[in-house]
Amino acid sequence: MGNIFSGGDRELDLPNGATEAFVEVLLLAVSDLASQAWDFRFAALLILQDQNVMGRGAVGFHLEEVDWGASESERKRSKDFVLRATALAASGHRWSELGYHPPRVHDYLDQFKIMVENFTPQTSSGPYHHFPGADGAARASCTRHRVLSGLPYWEGCFLCIQPR
Repeated sequence: MGNIFSGGDRELDLPNGATEAFVEVLLLAVSDLASQAWDFRFAALLILQDQNVMGRGAVGFHLEEVDWGASESERKRSKDFVLRATALAASGHRWSELGYHPPRVHDYLDQFKIMVENFTPQTSSGPYHHFPGADGAARASCTRHRVLSGLPYWEGCFLCIQPR
């Protein structure tokens, strides 16, 4: 089974192991860059891609399902945040904490970057059923790993709960 991340006419169809690496390196970057309310909502969306919690082959999202913001400046800022996080992830930021070297993840991040760059966020206002609202934002950070997590609802961050 594959996990699909899409936007516009582009699609990133990843097998389970590739999805895990893609989401983990992106979440490490997002955890360090998040500063605005929208950033923590995007972090929650990434947390929901954890196959150890949600099920293997059962994750992915469409950029059209993301609430990018009500105004042009909000949409631009949100898109810029995702692109900055993707670039930080591609730089190898905190990969040493994973306990493995994520093979081919640069290719996936490059494809995702192109997808986001070429995507034009909707100007309408939702509803965005699959994008966490303000009440579902990732508000907790694992103190051990400094990673945004689903705490207190889940046992810990992806580094805490993953079988290694």
